[in-house]
Amino acid sequence: MSGASVLSPAAASWILFGLFFSLMFLRVPVAFALGLACLPILVLEPHLDTGTLMGETFNAYNSFILLAVPFFLLTANLMNVGGITDRLVRFSRDLVGHFPGGLAQVNVVLSIFFAGISGSSTADAASQSKLFIEAQTKEGYDLSFSVAITAVSAVLAVIVPPSILMIVWGGVLTVSIGALFLAGIIPGLLIALAQMATVHAYAKVRGYPTYPRATLAELLRAASIAIPALMTPVIIIGGKIFGWFTATESACIAVLYAGVLSIVVYREMNLKGLHSALLDTGKLAGIALFCVGTASAFGWLLAYYQIPKAILAGVSAWNMGFTETGFFIAFVFLVVGCFLDAIPAIIIVGTILQPLAMAVGMDPVHFAMVGIVSLAFGLVTPPYGLCLLISCAIAKIRMIDALKDVLIMLIPMLSVLALLIVWPDVALFLPRLISPEFLK
Repeated sequence: MSGASVLSPAAASWILFGLFFSLMFLRVPVAFALGLACLPILVLEPHLDTGTLMGETFNAYNSFILLAVPFFLLTANLMNVGGITDRLVRFSRDLVGHFPGGLAQVNVVLSIFFAGISGSSTADAASQSKLFIEAQTKEGYDLSFSVAITAVSAVLAVIVPPSILMIVWGGVLTVSIGALFLAGIIPGLLIALAQMATVHAYAKVRGYPTYPRATLAELLRAASIAIPALMTPVIIIGGKIFGWFTATESACIAVLYAGVLSIVVYREMNLKGLHSALLDTGKLAGIALFCVGTASAFGWLLAYYQIPKAILAGVSAWNMGFTETGFFIAFVFLVVGCFLDAIPAIIIVGTILQPLAMAVGMDPVHFAMVGIVSLAFGLVTPPYGLCLLISCAIAKIRMIDALKDVLIMLIPMLSVLALLIVWPDVALFLPRLISPEFLK
């Protein structure tokens, strides 16, 4: 098809990427920048027209899997307004509050729990920042540290299942979402442990406060109150893995479960709270799904001009082995994640790199986890760093003021990423153990 095109692949890629990054530099929102970058080519190319942009954008929405995105976001919002988050905070405090840097440890553990419910790092960063940053500074924690640990722990939401990135990746690159859910558990927990170890080191050096150890009775009481909330990820992940329902159906069931917990069990949600949860969900889902649509149109043009093939031809000439390819893929996603939202990065870059991963025999689930974990770092690295931007905005400080602590916290997390690349079983052990049929 591209043989009869007016533009060569090189010219098309210069226009697409040049205009996209120029618009990003001018602070045009990512979703709009992706769509606007497509327009000049659609005007110049006689075989195409501007209606293609609309058509390909809406084609992306014709996906049952993507319906899971707004439902997972709604589950998280219902839990926030329904008092469920408060009960998880209490349980987290009784569980790890006696560790050095007690409140910051609670911050990390709550991120693990919340990750198993929301699937959205931005939602996690917004709620955790309001909850923890001021509370930590009042207890004597440095403001930059408080912002950094809140933003960095929020990235767990895209690694620990159910993750919105896993749903998008599974839908776009045809990978089992059940396998991705299982594959994210061990890397997510290892990164959380790395974060807790970092908090421990900070607390020892800076003398951050610690809470008294909770008695066994207090811990059991907090656990009994929190268990209904903690059953949410069990329902979502278990239902998908055991084939009881699809990812989208599990998200719908999670919404119903969160609604029952908030209204009937904990009795803290009223009509005003429900309205607030629905409104927030609409805003977040609208942003995420608009990105999916315009990124799909951008990706369609890349495929039309066979740009990925041209890029891969150059990379394949390097003759990299399995491990080198893994580090190369991680490096590309780490760099792209600094400038681009994770969802369009999956649609555009994931599609380009998939044949490279397949060529060295990398399992599609392992490739997905390397990509998702690498993209998670982009949520706290400038200039994009959306989770860091949110935390800094709530704390009313500049991003550069928290950057030193963020970079320190990323070092042990990067070692987990390296372990994941070198030893694929970090991701593949659970899928292979529980549902080997998910692995191709």
